[in-house]
Amino acid sequence: MSSSADLEELLAVLDLRRVDENNFTGSHPSKNPIRTFGGQMMAQAFVAASRTVKYDLPPSALSVHFVAGGDPDRDLEFRVTRLRDERRFANRRVDVMQGNALLASALVSHLAGGRGLEHGVDFPAVPEPLSVPSIEDLLVGYEQTVPLFVDALKPIEWRYTNDPAWVMRDKGERLAHNRVWLKARGPMPDDPVIHAAAMVYSSDTTVLDSIITTHGLSWGFDRIFAVTMNHSVWFHRPVRFDEWVLYSTTSPVAAESRGLGSGHFFDRDGRVLATVVQEGIVKHFPDSAAAK
Repeated sequence: MSSSADLEELLAVLDLRRVDENNFTGSHPSKNPIRTFGGQMMAQAFVAASRTVKYDLPPSALSVHFVAGGDPDRDLEFRVTRLRDERRFANRRVDVMQGNALLASALVSHLAGGRGLEHGVDFPAVPEPLSVPSIEDLLVGYEQTVPLFVDALKPIEWRYTNDPAWVMRDKGERLAHNRVWLKARGPMPDDPVIHAAAMVYSSDTTVLDSIITTHGLSWGFDRIFAVTMNHSVWFHRPVRFDEWVLYSTTSPVAAESRGLGSGHFFDRDGRVLATVVQEGIVKHFPDSAAAK
């Protein structure tokens, strides 16, 4: 399947089927991990919430708590509860269900704030997106090491400005941050909800990488168990996800088998588009030889 077909699949997955005023059904793409990809679930929940907002309000925040893993062979149900509806504010809760099982619960807010004070973190010094290798180039020679990455759906173009975890591990290096240029692999509809949803989908990629690269570890090389517990996105400015954005992430802390990943999305002008924080359970199981 071509990458443009992968993007078409993602767009189809984000095109939820409306059951009634407050309930939606969502499908899975043809390529899936063992459990529903968290980024997909979050993006679909965001779309469900946004489709119930009466006024033209931009999103301000999304916070998702994961309860159980989803089965990719079954559709997802999105049950929206309208918590607040005003001309400048809207709040929604979205429960993601499969049958009677609650998989995740999302709180989504929309707010028309108007003009105010502005500042932001500095845009990091990184090379231009087309001057660094594509994700396909970076996976050459590592097909047996990270097969899940090789076989994954690729609706978004990734271009790392630093070595990804598996290359870094192969070189015996470590790094406390990860910076990746991202862009949809083709045209997208002129719908701000879908552009924001694509960013939410992508926010679940690479955000935990800095936890392991800080310690010189990598998926595939090392025995690592990781699962997301909660994930939040704050939307600062509208995004066009058919244009290059930089996702710059780091890990401020890891303790008690839990790690925090945080980061920002920037546009090409260096403006902060969104802030992301994710907490995950991350366990490393050294093999017996390395433990001695």
